[in-house]
Amino acid sequence: MLHLSQDPTEPAFVQDPYPFYDRMRAGGDLCFWEDYAMPCAVSHRAVQALLRDRRFGREIPADRAEPHPPHLAPFYAVESHSMLELEPPRHTRLRGHVLRAFTSRRIAALGPEIAALSQTLCDRMTGAGADLLPAFCQPLPVVVICRLLGVPEAMAPQLLAWSNAMVSMYQARRDRAVEDAAARAAADFASFLRGYVEDRRRAPSDDLISHLIATEDAGDRLSPDELVATCILLLNAGHEATVHTMGNGIKTLLETGQRIDTGNAAALSEEILRFDPPLHMFTRWAYDTVELHGHRFAPGDRVALLLGAANRDPAVWPAPHRFDPARAAAPNTSFGAGLHFCVGAPLARLELQIALPILMARFPAMRLDGAPRYGNLYHFHGLEALQVTLR
Repeated sequence: MLHLSQDPTEPAFVQDPYPFYDRMRAGGDLCFWEDYAMPCAVSHRAVQALLRDRRFGREIPADRAEPHPPHLAPFYAVESHSMLELEPPRHTRLRGHVLRAFTSRRIAALGPEIAALSQTLCDRMTGAGADLLPAFCQPLPVVVICRLLGVPEAMAPQLLAWSNAMVSMYQARRDRAVEDAAARAAADFASFLRGYVEDRRRAPSDDLISHLIATEDAGDRLSPDELVATCILLLNAGHEATVHTMGNGIKTLLETGQRIDTGNAAALSEEILRFDPPLHMFTRWAYDTVELHGHRFAPGDRVALLLGAANRDPAVWPAPHRFDPARAAAPNTSFGAGLHFCVGAPLARLELQIALPILMARFPAMRLDGAPRYGNLYHFHGLEALQVTLR
């Protein structure tokens, strides 16, 4: 197996990780990333296979689990009940509750609200320029998920701050300050939601939290901790990746001169997701001895799935570094696959397909104001700012 070293916080890598992925992929399906001390799946076929292989999973094997430091107790009190970090049977049970409440009908019904909110956000951009991250990309998905869950929209900035602090725990730049901020955010987030859940128990409404409570009361009860952790996961995942996808997508559209409208929105959105996805790494634990692509995994080994590398695999997409919405369709890895396929994928796609055409139609001559820079966020991949001149 090829061994390579690359600091994931190094500025050149943060701005463009794809050349390093090409070097990794040149060695085959797997490459050992020395900075993470683990093998990485870098080809499309290897990533797709691992996403579906039940011999690998997210949950830490019992013999590899270590005590969490006391200062992180509030964070892991939430994460220990997150279905993203669990495997069957707990994962199956929690995901079942979410799917019974998070129906395709409920998501599709949000279309008119997404369109109206997009128009409103465009109306607020009245000057000659704007930073589209705080003006458009951040508020749209967080307000949508607030409405879906039934959380007050006035809480959106606070929810965004809590979410950003919590997901920073999965970034390569993590340090003690990041950990302390994540612990405070988790404690405050959980405290708010516990109170809000109790309000919804007393006065149910037509929102996702009320429906989760209703499924809880149908026989298979969610514990209070599970309910809070599930709501936090939906709030975090319901907007975090979409913010980055919208920002990266608008940047790419403006750089390549592509126009998005209702007629081509589906194809362009899929190419946006493939070309510059919001999450680049997702890890798995081996639960059995597995021979894969010439490497023997032992129980308790970890492997990283490099989604960003898989999406630029030339074996699947000719000229993968070219943004080409007309290319033949192939399943990208941006939402994962298998057991942990993103529950919110239909909502994310709907937001992209509705919001981006509205933004482009309102400002048909919009252009970038300088070269946007990516933030030091790896495993995530998103912009620091998206300054544009509005026309």
